[in-house]
Amino acid sequence: MAKTQSIAERADALESQQMQDLNNRLVTKSLLYHLADGEQSLGNGFGQGTGKQLLMGEDPRLPQMPEKPTLMDFFKYRFAPAQQHLLQSARLARKNGLSGNMILACLLHDIAVSGFIRSDHGYWGAQMIEPYVDEEVSWAVRMHQCLRFFPDESVGYAYPESYISFFGADYEVDPYIVRDYEYARNHKWYMSARMICVNDLYSFDPNVVVELEEFEDVIGRHFKQPAEGLGNDNTPASHMWRTLRCPCNAL
Repeated sequence: MAKTQSIAERADALESQQMQDLNNRLVTKSLLYHLADGEQSLGNGFGQGTGKQLLMGEDPRLPQMPEKPTLMDFFKYRFAPAQQHLLQSARLARKNGLSGNMILACLLHDIAVSGFIRSDHGYWGAQMIEPYVDEEVSWAVRMHQCLRFFPDESVGYAYPESYISFFGADYEVDPYIVRDYEYARNHKWYMSARMICVNDLYSFDPNVVVELEEFEDVIGRHFKQPAEGLGNDNTPASHMWRTLRCPCNAL
Protein backbone atom coordinates (compact mmCIF):
# COMPACT_ATOMS: atom_id res chain seq x y z
CA MET A 1 0.00 0.00 0.00
CA ALA A 2 1.40 3.36 -1.06
CA LYS A 3 2.34 5.74 1.72
CA THR A 4 0.31 8.94 1.83
CA GLN A 5 2.52 12.01 1.47
CA SER A 6 2.41 14.69 4.13
CA ILE A 7 1.64 18.29 3.21
CA ALA A 8 5.34 19.17 3.56
CA GLU A 9 6.33 16.24 1.33
CA ARG A 10 3.80 17.24 -1.30
CA ALA A 11 5.07 20.83 -1.19
CA ASP A 12 8.66 19.64 -1.63
CA ALA A 13 7.64 17.42 -4.53
CA LEU A 14 5.79 20.29 -6.20
CA GLU A 15 8.78 22.60 -5.77
CA SER A 16 11.06 19.94 -7.22
CA GLN A 17 8.80 19.48 -10.25
CA GLN A 18 8.57 23.22 -10.81
CA MET A 19 12.35 23.50 -10.72
CA GLN A 20 12.60 20.79 -13.36
CA ASP A 21 10.04 22.63 -15.49
CA LEU A 22 12.19 25.75 -15.13
CA ASN A 23 15.34 23.85 -16.11
CA ASN A 24 16.49 24.30 -12.50
CA ARG A 25 16.47 28.09 -12.83
CA LEU A 26 15.52 30.10 -9.76
CA VAL A 27 12.56 32.47 -9.94
CA THR A 28 12.96 35.83 -8.21
CA LYS A 29 10.15 38.22 -7.43
CA SER A 30 10.09 42.01 -7.24
CA LEU A 31 9.74 43.95 -4.02
CA LEU A 32 6.25 45.02 -5.09
CA TYR A 33 5.12 41.41 -5.01
CA HIS A 34 6.23 41.04 -1.39
CA LEU A 35 4.94 44.47 -0.33
CA ALA A 36 1.46 43.25 -1.31
CA ASP A 37 1.92 40.57 1.36
CA GLY A 38 3.03 43.16 3.91
CA GLU A 39 6.71 42.18 3.60
CA GLN A 40 9.63 44.46 2.80
CA SER A 41 11.65 41.71 1.19
CA LEU A 42 13.18 40.50 -2.04
CA GLY A 43 12.47 36.90 -1.02
CA ASN A 44 15.36 34.75 -2.15
CA GLY A 45 17.10 37.84 -3.52
CA PHE A 46 19.58 36.81 -6.18
CA GLY A 47 19.85 33.19 -5.14
CA GLN A 48 23.21 33.45 -3.44
CA GLY A 49 24.20 30.15 -1.96
CA THR A 50 21.62 28.12 -3.87
CA GLY A 51 23.98 27.15 -6.67
CA LYS A 52 21.23 27.97 -9.18
CA GLN A 53 21.10 30.46 -12.01
CA LEU A 54 18.26 32.95 -12.20
CA LEU A 55 15.40 32.68 -14.65
CA MET A 56 15.69 35.26 -17.41
CA GLY A 57 13.55 35.60 -20.50
CA GLU A 58 10.53 33.44 -21.30
CA ASP A 59 8.92 31.65 -18.36
CA PRO A 60 8.11 28.05 -19.38
CA ARG A 61 5.21 28.01 -16.91
CA LEU A 62 3.39 30.67 -18.94
CA PRO A 63 1.93 30.40 -22.46
CA GLN A 64 4.64 31.23 -24.97
CA MET A 65 4.20 34.56 -26.74
CA PRO A 66 4.69 35.07 -30.49
CA GLU A 67 7.92 36.71 -31.56
CA LYS A 68 6.08 39.93 -32.46
CA PRO A 69 3.14 39.99 -30.05
CA THR A 70 0.02 42.01 -30.78
CA LEU A 71 -2.51 43.46 -28.37
CA MET A 72 -4.74 40.47 -29.05
CA ASP A 73 -1.86 38.13 -28.18
CA PHE A 74 -1.50 39.79 -24.79
CA PHE A 75 -5.23 39.39 -24.23
CA LYS A 76 -4.96 35.70 -25.06
CA TYR A 77 -1.68 34.77 -23.38
CA ARG A 78 -1.20 37.15 -20.46
CA PHE A 79 -4.36 38.91 -19.35
CA ALA A 80 -6.31 37.43 -16.48
CA PRO A 81 -9.78 35.87 -16.79
CA ALA A 82 -11.05 39.23 -15.50
CA GLN A 83 -10.76 40.46 -19.08
CA GLN A 84 -14.42 39.43 -19.46
CA HIS A 85 -15.19 42.64 -17.62
CA LEU A 86 -13.42 44.58 -20.39
CA LEU A 87 -15.11 42.63 -23.17
CA GLN A 88 -18.59 43.04 -21.73
CA SER A 89 -18.04 46.76 -21.14
CA ALA A 90 -16.90 47.19 -24.75
CA ARG A 91 -19.95 45.28 -26.00
CA LEU A 92 -22.20 47.59 -23.96
CA ALA A 93 -20.43 50.63 -25.42
CA ARG A 94 -21.05 49.29 -28.93
CA LYS A 95 -24.70 48.57 -28.09
CA ASN A 96 -25.05 52.15 -26.84
CA GLY A 97 -23.75 53.51 -30.14
CA LEU A 98 -20.39 54.87 -29.04
CA SER A 99 -17.68 55.58 -31.60
CA GLY A 100 -14.96 53.07 -32.44
CA ASN A 101 -12.45 55.06 -30.41
CA MET A 102 -14.69 55.00 -27.36
CA ILE A 103 -15.45 51.30 -27.76
CA LEU A 104 -11.67 50.77 -27.69
CA ALA A 105 -11.41 52.98 -24.59
CA CYS A 106 -14.00 50.81 -22.84
CA LEU A 107 -12.20 47.68 -23.98
CA LEU A 108 -8.93 48.96 -22.49
CA HIS A 109 -10.12 51.00 -19.51
CA ASP A 110 -9.06 48.38 -16.92
CA ILE A 111 -6.22 46.90 -18.94
CA ALA A 112 -3.85 47.51 -16.02
CA VAL A 113 -6.05 45.50 -13.64
CA SER A 114 -6.42 42.59 -16.05
CA GLY A 115 -2.89 42.67 -17.34
CA PHE A 116 -0.43 44.47 -15.12
CA ILE A 117 -1.21 46.10 -11.77
CA ARG A 118 -4.28 47.06 -9.72
CA SER A 119 -3.10 50.14 -7.81
CA ASP A 120 -3.67 53.42 -9.70
CA HIS A 121 -4.89 51.31 -12.61
CA GLY A 122 -6.20 54.22 -14.68
CA TYR A 123 -2.83 55.95 -14.70
CA TRP A 124 -0.86 52.76 -15.39
CA GLY A 125 -3.32 51.67 -18.08
CA ALA A 126 -3.17 55.01 -19.85
CA GLN A 127 0.62 54.89 -19.88
CA MET A 128 0.59 51.37 -21.31
CA ILE A 129 -1.55 52.32 -24.30
CA GLU A 130 -0.58 55.96 -24.84
CA PRO A 131 1.81 55.42 -27.78
CA TYR A 132 -0.74 53.29 -29.63
CA VAL A 133 -4.08 55.10 -29.34
CA ASP A 134 -5.49 58.56 -29.95
CA GLU A 135 -4.75 60.98 -27.13
CA GLU A 136 -8.45 61.20 -26.25
CA VAL A 137 -8.55 57.44 -25.57
CA SER A 138 -5.57 57.39 -23.19
CA TRP A 139 -6.81 60.55 -21.46
CA ALA A 140 -10.23 58.98 -20.92
CA VAL A 141 -8.70 55.77 -19.55
CA ARG A 142 -6.54 57.78 -17.14
CA MET A 143 -9.36 60.02 -15.91
CA HIS A 144 -12.04 57.37 -15.53
CA GLN A 145 -10.17 56.35 -12.36
CA CYS A 146 -11.18 59.56 -10.58
CA LEU A 147 -14.55 60.12 -12.27
CA ARG A 148 -15.96 56.76 -11.20
CA PHE A 149 -16.15 57.98 -7.59
CA PHE A 150 -18.33 61.00 -8.47
CA PRO A 151 -21.94 60.79 -9.71
CA ASP A 152 -23.18 62.66 -12.77
CA GLU A 153 -26.97 62.76 -12.91
CA SER A 154 -26.92 64.30 -16.40
CA VAL A 155 -25.91 60.92 -17.86
CA GLY A 156 -27.52 58.71 -15.23
CA TYR A 157 -24.30 57.76 -13.51
CA ALA A 158 -24.57 57.05 -9.79
CA TYR A 159 -21.92 56.07 -7.28
CA PRO A 160 -21.49 52.28 -7.75
CA GLU A 161 -23.30 50.33 -5.05
CA SER A 162 -20.55 47.71 -5.19
CA TYR A 163 -18.07 50.31 -3.94
CA ILE A 164 -19.94 50.50 -0.65
CA SER A 165 -19.30 46.80 -0.05
CA PHE A 166 -15.76 47.02 -1.47
CA PHE A 167 -14.52 50.04 0.47
CA GLY A 168 -17.14 50.81 3.12
CA ALA A 169 -19.87 53.43 3.31
CA ASP A 170 -17.53 55.94 4.96
CA TYR A 171 -14.69 55.62 2.41
CA GLU A 172 -13.21 58.93 1.26
CA VAL A 173 -11.03 59.19 -1.82
CA ASP A 174 -7.48 60.50 -1.68
CA PRO A 175 -6.86 64.20 -2.39
CA TYR A 176 -5.24 63.48 -5.78
CA ILE A 177 -8.47 61.80 -6.91
CA VAL A 178 -10.47 64.91 -5.97
CA ARG A 179 -7.87 67.13 -7.67
CA ASP A 180 -7.98 65.17 -10.92
CA TYR A 181 -11.78 64.99 -10.87
CA GLU A 182 -12.00 68.77 -10.61
CA TYR A 183 -9.52 69.10 -13.47
CA ALA A 184 -11.32 66.53 -15.64
CA ARG A 185 -14.75 68.04 -14.95
CA ASN A 186 -13.84 71.11 -16.99
CA HIS A 187 -11.86 69.35 -19.73
CA LYS A 188 -12.99 69.09 -23.34
CA TRP A 189 -12.83 65.29 -23.10
CA TYR A 190 -14.71 65.04 -19.83
CA MET A 191 -17.61 63.20 -21.41
CA SER A 192 -15.27 60.68 -23.06
CA ALA A 193 -13.95 59.60 -19.67
CA ARG A 194 -17.46 59.73 -18.23
CA MET A 195 -18.73 57.39 -20.96
CA ILE A 196 -16.23 54.79 -19.73
CA CYS A 197 -17.88 55.03 -16.31
CA VAL A 198 -21.37 54.80 -17.81
CA ASN A 199 -20.47 51.67 -19.78
CA ASP A 200 -18.34 50.14 -17.04
CA LEU A 201 -20.11 46.99 -15.88
CA TYR A 202 -19.49 47.02 -12.15
CA SER A 203 -21.55 43.83 -11.80
CA PHE A 204 -20.82 42.07 -15.06
CA ASP A 205 -22.55 38.76 -15.78
CA PRO A 206 -20.23 35.79 -15.07
CA ASN A 207 -22.47 33.59 -17.23
CA VAL A 208 -21.96 35.69 -20.35
CA VAL A 209 -18.85 35.03 -22.42
CA VAL A 210 -17.79 37.63 -24.97
CA GLU A 211 -15.09 36.62 -27.44
CA LEU A 212 -12.16 38.94 -28.09
CA GLU A 213 -12.62 38.46 -31.84
CA GLU A 214 -15.80 40.52 -31.59
CA PHE A 215 -13.53 43.57 -31.34
CA GLU A 216 -10.82 42.60 -33.80
CA ASP A 217 -12.09 45.23 -36.24
CA VAL A 218 -12.09 47.98 -33.60
CA ILE A 219 -8.57 47.08 -32.50
CA GLY A 220 -7.40 46.95 -36.11
CA ARG A 221 -8.76 50.43 -36.88
CA HIS A 222 -7.97 52.26 -33.67
CA PHE A 223 -4.95 50.58 -32.02
CA LYS A 224 -1.62 51.39 -33.69
CA GLN A 225 -0.01 47.99 -33.51
CA PRO A 226 3.80 48.31 -33.90
CA ALA A 227 5.24 46.14 -36.64
CA GLU A 228 8.03 44.98 -34.29
CA GLY A 229 5.51 43.75 -31.74
CA LEU A 230 4.51 45.26 -28.40
CA GLY A 231 7.59 45.42 -26.21
CA ASN A 232 9.98 45.20 -29.15
CA ASP A 233 9.31 48.74 -30.31
CA ASN A 234 10.99 51.80 -28.84
CA THR A 235 8.35 53.78 -26.97
CA PRO A 236 8.06 55.05 -23.37
CA ALA A 237 5.67 52.12 -22.72
CA SER A 238 7.66 49.29 -24.32
CA HIS A 239 9.22 48.23 -21.01
CA MET A 240 5.77 47.66 -19.51
CA TRP A 241 4.84 45.18 -22.22
CA ARG A 242 8.24 43.47 -21.90
CA THR A 243 7.70 43.13 -18.16
CA LEU A 244 4.28 41.61 -18.72
CA ARG A 245 5.78 39.16 -21.21
CA CYS A 246 8.67 38.13 -18.94
CA PRO A 247 7.54 39.01 -15.40
CA CYS A 248 10.26 37.02 -13.60
CA ASN A 249 13.31 38.64 -15.12
CA ALA A 250 15.73 39.13 -12.25
CA LEU A 251 16.82 42.57 -13.44
